Amino acid sequence: MGIDVRNEIRDFLSSRRARLTPDQAGMPSFGGGTRRVPGLRRHEVAMLAGVSVDYYTRLERGTLKGVSEGVLDGLATALQLDEAERAHLADLARLANAGVKTTHRAVPTSVRPAVQRLLDAVTGAPAWVRNERLDIVATNTLGRALYAPVFAGAGRPVNTARFAFLDPAARDFFPRWEQTARDAVAVLRTTAASNPCEPGLMTLVGELSVKSEEFRTWWAEHDVHVHRSGRKHLHHPIVGDLELTFEALDLVADPGLTVFTYGADPGSESERSLSLLGTWAATELAEQRAATRTAESADRVD
Repeated sequence: MGIDVRNEIRDFLSSRRARLTPDQAGMPSFGGGTRRVPGLRRHEVAMLAGVSVDYYTRLERGTLKGVSEGVLDGLATALQLDEAERAHLADLARLANAGVKTTHRAVPTSVRPAVQRLLDAVTGAPAWVRNERLDIVATNTLGRALYAPVFAGAGRPVNTARFAFLDPAARDFFPRWEQTARDAVAVLRTTAASNPCEPGLMTLVGELSVKSEEFRTWWAEHDVHVHRSGRKHLHHPIVGDLELTFEALDLVADPGLTVFTYGADPGSESERSLSLLGTWAATELAEQRAATRTAESADRVD
C-alpha cells in the first residue's frame, strides 16, 4: 500500500477548502447566490492566497512540484491551516519534488537503556514512549498499569491505534472514544506523508482500513494532528474514571520517538485514583518478582 502524492495533495487541499466557509475567511458576501460546493470556491482561495485561479487549480489537482515557500505559506494562510496541517503540506510538497522513493526512514521499535532508566526513575507518574506509527515501545511501571487494557490485547507490537479500532475494550477504556480514535487516524495520516514507504505503517493502515469502517471513513477526511499536550479521559478497570493531563516530549537523540507523561490536578479525585493505581501496580510487580524467584528456585532444585 503506497502513497499517490498527487491524490494526497488533491484530497488534502480540497478537504481543507471544503471545511472553510466564506464567513470564516472574512468574505461573507463574495460571490453571492446559491453555492454549489461546500466551503470556499477555488477562485476565493486563489484570491486569499494571492495567486491566479488557474495556478491554484493546478495546485489542487496535485501539482506542488516547484512551488515556492512563499506560495505554500500563502496557501496555508488562506486555508487557515494549523501547525500540524502546515507541516503536512510541506511534507507533501517535499514528496512532490523528490518523488515517493522505495526507501524509508526506519521506525524505532525499542529504546536505549538510558531512556528506559529515565522512565523507571519516574515513579510518581505514568510515562511511556511511542514511535510515530503509535507503537508503545517502552514504559515505566505506572505507565504499564495505566494502559493495562492496551497491553492485555492480543496484537503485537502494542499499538494504540490498533487497540482503539479493533479491541472492543477500547470503547470502555476511552470514554471519549471517537475523539481518541480520530486523533489516532490524524497522527497516522501525518506520519504517512513524512515517511510514506515505511512497511510497518503501510501494513497497519491496510489492516485498519480492511477491518474498520470508521477508520476508512476518517482516513479519507485527511485530518492531521500532532500531540503535544492536553487532557485525557480514561476509564480504568481497577480505579475507575481518570481525568489526566499529558505532556509530549520528543527524544531529540532518537528521531521518531516521543515520551508521554501523565498527571492529575492536585487534590482531585483523579490524583487519588492515580496514587491508588501506583500502589496496585507496585504490589502486582512485587508479586510477579516473587513468583519468578520461586520458579527459578524450583528449577535449580530440579
